[in-house]
Amino acid sequence: MDPEETLVERWRSLLTSYNEVAGHLERALQEAHGLTLSEFETLDRLVTQECEKRRMQDLADVMYLSQSALSRTVGRLVTGGLVARTHCETDRRGVFVELTDEGRSRHDEARKTRLAVLAEHLK
Repeated sequence: MDPEETLVERWRSLLTSYNEVAGHLERALQEAHGLTLSEFETLDRLVTQECEKRRMQDLADVMYLSQSALSRTVGRLVTGGLVARTHCETDRRGVFVELTDEGRSRHDEARKTRLAVLAEHLK
């Protein structure tokens, strides 16, 4: 196999592995906690940062979601009471996302599910 084919095959293998694990995560998180993978990852990014309140733009920079997909995800989390969205006092264009107590609690429960799925599929 030439180097280009080898590189493409490695890429396809990575995608296949990602899709398989992400599918298992999506199902487990939805069934056990009522969260999509994107919703969980958004909560996780808020929990694992130094502060649990971040500008939407900063959150978008570290997520794999587009700005519009992140906005929809945050909208669902706001509706579910898991995060709060507020405007920046000094720049009304700036939007902050902040974890709520319920969001922290749901993340703590779902984190265990994520770890179990990862342990099972990334041996």
